[in-house]
Amino acid sequence: MDMNAVIARINELAKKAKTEGLTDEELAERDKLRRIYIDSWTASLKGHLDNTYIVRPDGTKEKLQKKQ
Repeated sequence: MDMNAVIARINELAKKAKTEGLTDEELAERDKLRRIYIDSWTASLKGHLDNTYIVRPDGTKEKLQKKQ
């Protein structure tokens, strides 16, 4: 699913929730779309961190280690 479409639908549901309220089906759809967005954002952040290096003052590069 396209992230722009997911965000647009989340925004539509948010606007509707503020004005007239949501049905149970729309609440479930909103929760599902929010989970898709959060999972995508988290995966993107992990990808960036997996490719992050620390450059020391002497010029050496060290791969960022996972926190234990």
